[in-house]
Amino acid sequence: MQPMLLKRLLAAAVLVVTTGSAFAGDLTVSAASSLTNAFKEVAQNYQAQYPDAKVALNFGASGALLQQMAKGAPVDVFASADQETMDMAQKQGLVAAGDRRNFVRNTLVLIEPADSKLAIKRLEDLGRPDIKRVAIANPASVPVGRYTKHALETAKLWAIVQAKAISTLNVRQSLDYVARGEVDAGFVYATDAAIMKDKVKIVLEVALDIPISYPIAKTTASSNGEEAKRFVAYVLSPAGQTILHKYGFSKP
Repeated sequence: MQPMLLKRLLAAAVLVVTTGSAFAGDLTVSAASSLTNAFKEVAQNYQAQYPDAKVALNFGASGALLQQMAKGAPVDVFASADQETMDMAQKQGLVAAGDRRNFVRNTLVLIEPADSKLAIKRLEDLGRPDIKRVAIANPASVPVGRYTKHALETAKLWAIVQAKAISTLNVRQSLDYVARGEVDAGFVYATDAAIMKDKVKIVLEVALDIPISYPIAKTTASSNGEEAKRFVAYVLSPAGQTILHKYGFSKP
């Protein structure tokens, strides 16, 4: 082999090794839509504290994120808006039981457009003929939709409200529909309603007999397990919790 060619091959090999190590801190975090604003700030502060880390955020309905992981999407950390979705992730071997941590809680609320004159006061009011459209996230894949269905079934109102339901793909879509006045009311988390105080108003806090508890976990397929553990630890740390509480989430 010619000396010049050998030098070029060795240089290429060094470049590959260097490039690989440069991305050692890359992390992909898939999180429930309701965590969007809070996790953007969490990731920003995390990267400021750990300059060697680079966090890519992927938001969506918890069920949709689970499907992505099940199909092989590269994810290092998964944060769900309910225990049921994380249970399914665990059963599918996507996360390990020992890696799960509950990190915040939330509250289900009923909202209406800020300028609404409907004067909704209670869940039973959703059965009124002047209330025609109610945004409800798909219960089959979205935790807030499951919580909503459970609350309405408990109140024996599911059949009535379901007939008026405008199905959404995630909680943020429900929020947007209400904010734009495209529906008369909608079910979201209190943290979502808080980011659009000028466009929506909370009608009531919906009573539930189950807590809205969010779990987070390193995935079993993570290509950067130590970084994933460090991110989860940061979310659970006083610094991470302060950010989450700032956005209305309560202690786990």
